[in-house]
Amino acid sequence: MPARFLFLVLLVLTGCRRGEDPSALLSGVRQRLAARDGKLTSYVLAGTATEGAQTMDFQFAYRAPLKMLGTLGAPASRTFAWDGERLMERDDGARRFFTYEDTLTPEQRMGVLTQLFSPFVPEGFRAPLLPGQGVTARRAPHPRGPEAVELTVKPAGSDVEVTYVLRWPALDFLGKRMRSGEALSELRVEEEQCEPGLELCVPRRLTQWAGAQQVAQTVLTRVELNPVLPAETFAITAPGGYDVGSKTLTPQGGP
Repeated sequence: MPARFLFLVLLVLTGCRRGEDPSALLSGVRQRLAARDGKLTSYVLAGTATEGAQTMDFQFAYRAPLKMLGTLGAPASRTFAWDGERLMERDDGARRFFTYEDTLTPEQRMGVLTQLFSPFVPEGFRAPLLPGQGVTARRAPHPRGPEAVELTVKPAGSDVEVTYVLRWPALDFLGKRMRSGEALSELRVEEEQCEPGLELCVPRRLTQWAGAQQVAQTVLTRVELNPVLPAETFAITAPGGYDVGSKTLTPQGGP
């Protein structure tokens, strides 16, 4: 095999362009992800999550910098709202309403809010949370790309590896692979909604796989990007006849 041809093959297999610095690629990806996040100042989602025989409807609204409203349908029938200062919960099944006392540090509060509201937001509407260390970037082909970049997160001393697959150069979410030892799971984007004005696409249908078996699916029936959402959207109140009480926001388990 000629030496030049062999060199080009190695470049393809390692996901590098000739002369490209992997650290520069990663730095550029981080910058592009931040810019992409800045394009989505608000959104409204509604859909259905299915796992096995269980199905649940959900709705979510977000407005930058940090206002969120998440609603779970039956059988849970609960709504959580963060208006930028207070966390509120309405439990329609139990007819109870709570406000949360908050004495957390900003870092603790962000951790609790992320844990609480992340399940309402499928991958692809916010940038992956990438640590400062232990991240590598490589280019790779993809059927939805046609070009993609793979970001692999592998903490030192851990056998857990997470790889995000993003379309290049818009960095739309295309998939996520999670490996722990011999176990492999994967999240795949099956359908998208593209917004030419924003120059980005977001998922409409995602499937979750354990090995070769599909185990879950999320279908979004409503996706509105950058709608006007007044502050009142995120301030829920107690309907008549509901018991009203308070809880304390804790860093361990949240609400």
